[in-house]
Amino acid sequence: MGTPGSVSGTAGERRQLLNVAYRLLGSLAEAEDAVQEAYARWYALPGGRRDEILSPGAWLTTVTGRICLDVLGSARVRRERYVGAWLPDPLPDRAEQGHGRGADPADQMILDESVTMAFLVVLESMTPAERVAFVLHDVFRYPFAEIAGILGRSPAACKQLAASARRRVRVTGPPVRAAGQGEVVRQVKEAWETKDIPALVDLLAPAAVMTADGGGMVGTVLRPVEGGARIARYMVSIADRAPGLELLERSVNGMPGLVARRGDAVMTVASFEVVDSRVTRIWVVRNPEKLRPWGV
Repeated sequence: MGTPGSVSGTAGERRQLLNVAYRLLGSLAEAEDAVQEAYARWYALPGGRRDEILSPGAWLTTVTGRICLDVLGSARVRRERYVGAWLPDPLPDRAEQGHGRGADPADQMILDESVTMAFLVVLESMTPAERVAFVLHDVFRYPFAEIAGILGRSPAACKQLAASARRRVRVTGPPVRAAGQGEVVRQVKEAWETKDIPALVDLLAPAAVMTADGGGMVGTVLRPVEGGARIARYMVSIADRAPGLELLERSVNGMPGLVARRGDAVMTVASFEVVDSRVTRIWVVRNPEKLRPWGV
């Protein structure tokens, strides 16, 4: 970690902090802001105080975690005013980001099961304290003694918070990297392009749910669409109203997904949950602010 007070290895530390913050917040912009603020507080310390800190990385993690905890607390109020459903920012693979965006925080993300859209949506159901305890311990393997310093609670209390969060994951189901998901998504793409409602109904589970996030900036449904048949009809109506859209198979948060593009502009990013070869959940992000890493 370098000598006391130094931030040698800053690139590695910054990447780790961004990965922690994105999983805690579900927003690339908010994650980057949290990490920037942590570094600003570091450099605002008097030189003598920085020299006393044996592990700058641990200090930065603690501060970033506290900032994220504050953001999560205020996010609930802000999301009550959000137009329609709020979804986490979709992540592209590095090779699929817009040109000239190498410094984008999305480029720093490690794509694993802890960033699948399904998992991030489950995290949204947790209290801020549960989310911090669970993500830091279960995903990043931080000891409860360190998490206690972030949450201002005892290690035992933090352990209980993580256990409570774990129960939420068990109830909703852990992220599953379904075998054959890519093939199912490919079939959805083909049926969508040909406006084949019966084929779409066959690919969608009867109780499937589609949730869309336009942020009030672009047109989309404000409430989830429930039922495979209703979703199929809605998807075809979208295709009818948006001629000229090109559908592409792309990795979204490390899982097979679809991107709708008009010219060079990405208009929509769709994530899927597949169980027993049928789509059970679709998450559609259309908010342009959340599509910036995709080259909008």
